[in-house]
Amino acid sequence: MLDIQIIRENPQMINEAANNKKNPIDIDSIINLDNEKRDIIREVEKLKNQRNVSSQKIAVLKKQKQDASKLIEEMKSVSDTIKNMDLQLAQKEQQIHEHLIRIPNIPHKSVPHGESEKDNAVVYEWGDAREFSFEPKDHLEIGTALGIIDFPRGAKITGAGFPVYKGAGALLERALINFMLDTHSGNGYTEIFPPFLVNRASLFGTGQLPKSEDQMYYINEDDLFCIPTAEVPVTNLMREEMIDFVDLPLKFCAYSACFRREAGSYGKDTKGFLRVHQFNKVELVKIVLPEESYEELELLRKDAESILKLLGLKYRVLMLCDADLSFAAAKCYDLEAWAPAEQKYLEVSSCSNFEDFQARRMNIRFRPQGKEKPRFVHTLNGSGLATARILAALLENYQTEQGTVLIPEVLQPYMHGIKEIGPR
Repeated sequence: MLDIQIIRENPQMINEAANNKKNPIDIDSIINLDNEKRDIIREVEKLKNQRNVSSQKIAVLKKQKQDASKLIEEMKSVSDTIKNMDLQLAQKEQQIHEHLIRIPNIPHKSVPHGESEKDNAVVYEWGDAREFSFEPKDHLEIGTALGIIDFPRGAKITGAGFPVYKGAGALLERALINFMLDTHSGNGYTEIFPPFLVNRASLFGTGQLPKSEDQMYYINEDDLFCIPTAEVPVTNLMREEMIDFVDLPLKFCAYSACFRREAGSYGKDTKGFLRVHQFNKVELVKIVLPEESYEELELLRKDAESILKLLGLKYRVLMLCDADLSFAAAKCYDLEAWAPAEQKYLEVSSCSNFEDFQARRMNIRFRPQGKEKPRFVHTLNGSGLATARILAALLENYQTEQGTVLIPEVLQPYMHGIKEIGPR
């Protein structure tokens, strides 16, 4: 959520930023409501001052045994007016709040302008694409032939987009999760195992509500949501808390299953693991000093990239243009792994800086040095990584002509020493 002061001082800039994010807002209504609110506050303060002066006069008149009934009656009328204006003020504040929670974060000045994801900027590429002496199969063909993934049975027991991992496939998925957690916790991140269900306050805090409610799975009886990412419960660990500046930055990593309805995306990259409703992910979350947040974003991105390098996967880094930024992000990098059979890059991570946008919604502040007033922290998060598309990239990049899949060396200790997955 943005500071209303910034909106007052820069209405056209805020309006333009929202339009660039393809999230138009009614800036005139917000400014008008804010002006009306401040007019009411000024009038109420004037009336309260009048009431205080009159109260003193009434006290003097009573002390002098004089008639104060007329003044008392006038003050009752003033008090009734103040009460009514306080109700009007509360209504204005609620109306302003309903507008504020729908205003997206402002893109950072380094974010390129664009009209769609096609305008995202390639920052750099790492690694070489593997050359095959045979026609490579896609991950769905490989996994089905090896009997390690089963989409039809997943569809039978739940529905489309809910995969079943079997045998060495289940072991490989678990190996990826444990390898990622071990790597990140070794780099100073505190491991968290969060709940997979959260309340409305948590989703409001990280910015998914109210905008994206239709994209989430909802449990009506308990008013709870299945998490779309561990970012939600992990960042909310610090909601409504005051942090001492010496304890920053806070760095967390967490595994969770992730649930996304993906409403409206049918027919787009739906094969195999390219678009699923349930997937596993290791998430990185940072809570940092405002002055250090963009340096911390670069470090966060490098931590996510380290997994791809250790797995030996060719990848590229994109800086998202303003039109492709999420509602809450001020700046975001996407990491994409190369899938040779698909002949395209697959998004496996988004690393974002939200500045104080989420912190304002969650009221996460820090206590600076000396006598400075408490300030809002900056929050960041990034996938470190999402396993579904990583698994797809691994199967396609490490396949052999014999139909087997080689296991990257860093994963072998997590695979009980298995170096190659072959037919059962």
